Amino acid sequence: MRRDVLELRDFYASRLGQATRRVVGRKLVEAWGDAGALDVMGLGYATPYLEMFRGPARRTVAAMPAQQGVEVWPATGAVLACLAEEGALPFPNALFDRILVIHALEEAENPLELMREVWRVLAPAGRVIVAAANRRGVWCNAESTPLGHGAPFTRGQLEKLVRDAQLEPVAWSRALFAPPLQWTAGWADGFEQAGQRLWPAFSGLIMLEAVKQTFAVKPKGRRAPARVFVPGVLAPQPARKAPNSPAIARKHR
Repeated sequence: MRRDVLELRDFYASRLGQATRRVVGRKLVEAWGDAGALDVMGLGYATPYLEMFRGPARRTVAAMPAQQGVEVWPATGAVLACLAEEGALPFPNALFDRILVIHALEEAENPLELMREVWRVLAPAGRVIVAAANRRGVWCNAESTPLGHGAPFTRGQLEKLVRDAQLEPVAWSRALFAPPLQWTAGWADGFEQAGQRLWPAFSGLIMLEAVKQTFAVKPKGRRAPARVFVPGVLAPQPARKAPNSPAIARKHR
């Protein structure tokens, strides 16, 4: 069962959550820049990271699994978040240039079906970054964090999953080397530098970047429903509660 959206929001409001956003966000920006003039979608619970792209990007949308619930995002202006079924995202084919999948795979009922939907809505030559809890790290056992729930992954498992969805891995990195404790948040950057050199296999998060090859064969799976969510013409979605209101190291093989 997925974590409630309010639990995820509360984690990112904590000191450890803010440090997580800073560390992971730095990797995203180094991989994608500011995503200027691109269409960006976050699947799972990606709003802490989508915020940094919302200004430069042409379109920014947050799709949150129905079992998790959705929050109002952003806090002001038009609502850019919606509920979505994992196996039938409410978007047209080939809409997004960049997709971030985070806090999505670990608790997915069918990870391959979810990634096939990512393939469908990703534009030709578009890129996706899949972030998932590392099976060998300590974060996957920390139930006080979102990474401590569901099924963690190894790098090999993530690579197989994206290839089965007709996506080609092109780069990968690791993040979150600090112990998942609130008092370590102030030393998160130092742990990142030391961890990359001394214990790279034991990160809390694996981040894999893949590309949609234009010659890839469309995988079999559920087709999108007739009614689709068209970013830019949004109606507010039901919310359980309104909120109060960074790098992919390109190691090509």
